[in-house]
Amino acid sequence: VQLQASGGGLVQPGGSLRLSCAASGSIFGIDSMGWYRQAPGKQRELVATITSVKNTNYAGSVKGRFTVSRDNAAKTVFLQMNSLKPEDTAVYYCNAVIKSSYLEPYKFYWGQGTLVTVSS
Repeated sequence: VQLQASGGGLVQPGGSLRLSCAASGSIFGIDSMGWYRQAPGKQRELVATITSVKNTNYAGSVKGRFTVSRDNAAKTVFLQMNSLKPEDTAVYYCNAVIKSSYLEPYKFYWGQGTLVTVSS
């Protein structure tokens, strides 16, 4: 199983970016998917998660600015980030809870991370 994230980059304060993360490989089922981030010198923190039935959860610092969504058929999770602030600068990691086969338990998987830099 692999998670491939894309969409990071440099954006000015107040701007927008859209991150994508596609799951591939031996996948029987996907439970929750989501995004975490890690700023320099800080611990990794939750940004947003979305369940298989599309219930969502957000960190307080991004609520109202970020929107998490998913395409179950494409095994892809998205993060639309609007009104970006310099404090949103971080490496963003996607995460998914995946069952590889009927007999396997659900396991956590991480993507490789994509850098988002918010600066003028």
